[in-house]
Amino acid sequence: MSRKLLVLFGVLLLASCGGGQRPPTNLDDACAIARERPDMIKAFKSTERKWGVPVHVQMATIYQESRYRHDARTPHKYVLGVIPMGRQSSAYGYSQALDGTWEQYQRETGKRRAKRDRIRDASDFVGWYMNKSRERNGISPADARNQYLAYHEGHTGYARGSHYGKTWLLNVANDVDARARMYQAQLSNCHY
Repeated sequence: MSRKLLVLFGVLLLASCGGGQRPPTNLDDACAIARERPDMIKAFKSTERKWGVPVHVQMATIYQESRYRHDARTPHKYVLGVIPMGRQSSAYGYSQALDGTWEQYQRETGKRRAKRDRIRDASDFVGWYMNKSRERNGISPADARNQYLAYHEGHTGYARGSHYGKTWLLNVANDVDARARMYQAQLSNCHY
């Protein structure tokens, strides 16, 4: 009997080490993502119904933030180029939500058990945040470029125009917009 328990324990231990799901194989094809990860499309559609943020805008934002990696983190900071001194920020998960913003989302939505590395929660967070960008900054949920700028800079930073002095960020926002348009065109031609 103890041998069976030992084998069962070993199997459970190996299964628990598998981590979350890997990112979709082809991140440049929204239809392939939908076929490979129907859980993601289900989450994005639910968020679109709840918050009004189109699927393709959510997809482009999550691509930019984490490349669809559930456990994405910011790089480490180093002292003298070799001694690790923590992360650049507390951003984590699919949406790269910061600790404080995630806690605000949990409080305001009542989702105390929401996790940043679970796609349905990360998608809902993106919808919640972009809905706030619509309310506070007047940004259309379909405007991937400006939604991304507000997502990156925060609502107050966006209102102050902090992004205008960051050419690199404006270029990234243009890339997010281009990817959102690409995903939108692809999704209109596939059944998911």
